[in-house]
Amino acid sequence: MTETINGRTTLTTPFTEEDIRALRTGDVIYISGDIVTGRDDVHIRAVSEGMDLPAEIRGKALMHAGPIVTGSAEDGYSLVAIGPTTSMRMEKLEYDFIKKTGVRLIIGKGGMGKRTAEACREFGAVHCVLPAGNAVFTALCTEEITDAGWLDLGMAEAFWSIRVRELGPLIVSIDSSGKNLFEEKKKEYASRKEEQLQKISKRLETIL
Repeated sequence: MTETINGRTTLTTPFTEEDIRALRTGDVIYISGDIVTGRDDVHIRAVSEGMDLPAEIRGKALMHAGPIVTGSAEDGYSLVAIGPTTSMRMEKLEYDFIKKTGVRLIIGKGGMGKRTAEACREFGAVHCVLPAGNAVFTALCTEEITDAGWLDLGMAEAFWSIRVRELGPLIVSIDSSGKNLFEEKKKEYASRKEEQLQKISKRLETIL
């Protein structure tokens, strides 16, 4: 479900393919509902080792993150901080992960590459970036930790199921057409590089 209130676009899980395919690179969104965390080891187990995830994530969101959590299964868990992990670390396995799990929205830091863009286009998914440096603030968007899986991997690598409310702002970096904001900006900046270098050189000549 997608709602726009006071100019803020919020998507609530489970996301439909229509919800996701309506998004475009550069869009700023917020999400509510169920997300999970999963980075290197979760991807390795799910893809390279062929293990089933501890929880169903079809139509939901995955965050590349290593959260800081307190508490226990007996007393309940509390999320202290959750900041995005560099998404490119998962690039090699992300296509197969999206294909296998049906996850619709991935959150991380920085861009991802060609294989992830292919998966987003083929399976109707998007990759979003969450501004870094906001781990404590982001934790305030958490309503509760609903489950914990693969705790043997350690706190940061475990598979945490979390219910969130208006998590964001998230910037769509790869949309379901395969358009990649980071790659496009690289080309744009490269095309302007020579012009800027000439301007800098002229200024240096007057100084030195």
